[in-house]
Amino acid sequence: MVAYRKNEKPMSEVPEVDESWWDSVLAEEERYSTPVARQKPSKVEELEKAESKKQDPDWNEVRELYHQDRIVDLEVTGYNRGGVLVEGDGLYGFVPYSHLVDVAANSEKQNREDGLESYVGRTLHLKVIECAPEDGRVVFSERAALAEPGKRMDLFNTLEPGQNITGTVTNITDFGVFIDLGGVEGLIHISELSWGRVAHPSQIVKLGQDIEAQVLEISPERCRVALSLKRLLPNPWEKADTEFAVGQIVPAVVTSVVSYGAFARLEAGVEGLIHASEMPLDGGKMVRDVVGEEQEVQVRILHVDAINQRMGLSLNLDGDNV
Repeated sequence: MVAYRKNEKPMSEVPEVDESWWDSVLAEEERYSTPVARQKPSKVEELEKAESKKQDPDWNEVRELYHQDRIVDLEVTGYNRGGVLVEGDGLYGFVPYSHLVDVAANSEKQNREDGLESYVGRTLHLKVIECAPEDGRVVFSERAALAEPGKRMDLFNTLEPGQNITGTVTNITDFGVFIDLGGVEGLIHISELSWGRVAHPSQIVKLGQDIEAQVLEISPERCRVALSLKRLLPNPWEKADTEFAVGQIVPAVVTSVVSYGAFARLEAGVEGLIHASEMPLDGGKMVRDVVGEEQEVQVRILHVDAINQRMGLSLNLDGDNV
């Protein structure tokens, strides 16, 4: 069951959401508009017929299903890496991978392909979660259909920016984490997972985990909710200018090693870059020859840019403290 509470932060402080977030969310899903990777019919004319039909669904029925939040049964006719194609009784559309109950928890590429292929020929209980006649786009969700009819609208009527809400992690991608809020899918973009640098969302959350997040933006017309995990905590960079002084030597933990240096965490959410030029790389040594991930090191603070959340560090090997 979804639980939420009003955040004490004034609504005026709720940040605006970058519109490009949803572009990244739809990156894989848009693949359904390209030729299907594998399709049940084998004859070219059957494929062409299916494609032409898919572009002309019964929009009146689609709108009715969407606005009434009803469940409909459709057959899976094909798939690609983004999800599966479904059709039946004048309805044609796409079910994104993250909205398929059985396979969304599987992150291995080969197993993902096998899982999607196994859907072909199956009949799914679905809800319309996006209806865009101008784009010829209909998106269905098997996960949303797990909630009773009308649940989605009830949820949207109670949600507002600034609330804290609890949901379950249903899918982890390179660009963020999908959260089941009980009939509505929420997204925590990778930039909203932590005040610090996140190499991959799987470092922060796990599949099936129940987490609390803050609502940033609500988009009922797309049945989407933008969420944030980091905004449940104070922004540590707000005090960085006063807590960290140039020349100070402090302990840190290496979080990521790259070709040009290494990122190190001074405290939760505050990370800086140890550039390769600030490491002893004599004798042809590479960065990974000097430091490794999770290694505890001593660093000297070179500069602090709290506004842009950047900090320059130098690796301190002599162990002296200031």
